[in-house]
Amino acid sequence: MRKALVIAWKDILSEARTKEIVSSVLVFAILVIVIFNFAFGGSREVLLSVAPGILWATFAFAGVLSLNRAFVPEKEECCLEGLLACPISREVIYVGKLLASLLFMLFVEAIVLPIFALFFNVAVFSFELVTITFLATIGFAAVGTLFSALAVNTRAREMVLPILFFPIVTPVIIAAVTSSGLVLDGQSWSDISSWLMILAAFDVIFLVVSYLIFAFVIEE
Repeated sequence: MRKALVIAWKDILSEARTKEIVSSVLVFAILVIVIFNFAFGGSREVLLSVAPGILWATFAFAGVLSLNRAFVPEKEECCLEGLLACPISREVIYVGKLLASLLFMLFVEAIVLPIFALFFNVAVFSFELVTITFLATIGFAAVGTLFSALAVNTRAREMVLPILFFPIVTPVIIAAVTSSGLVLDGQSWSDISSWLMILAAFDVIFLVVSYLIFAFVIEE
């Protein structure tokens, strides 16, 4: 775990110097919210009905932009081979990249949520919605880190990752949208508990499967 944290810290320091991922993803997410706000700027009933879908469409597309850059710096600087040559297992590289991607996505979401609440006038600062966001983001990062390693060696990596990513994480998106809608409607924990269990189950499945097959993906 210490070696994985070193890899994650390397990515965090690199992003702190360049600000390539957070700045571009944040601008994109805010732009999407502004566009949807003008598109559905009608009655409050309309806004409440479309708010969960808009929120997770923003998170999903912003997450793809963030995850697409997970292995690109090493590839562009010809350092990927050096990372693979380190005396660590391939799974350690996956965990380190996963932690960095998860942190970047959570940071962007922490900024986007208040902006979303301001534009759509909905209460998003609840423990239930924070829990849903955290669980869904883990699923996004688990799958996205694996497919980012797969796509980085292709010429059209910006197109390959979304094509692979969205079909796999569709159950997570559906569960997140549905449970977020229930929370915004004022439902209790008991009403969203089944969706939370679905999110947690998919997180475990995605984490375990991605961890086990990452070594084969990165070698290819």
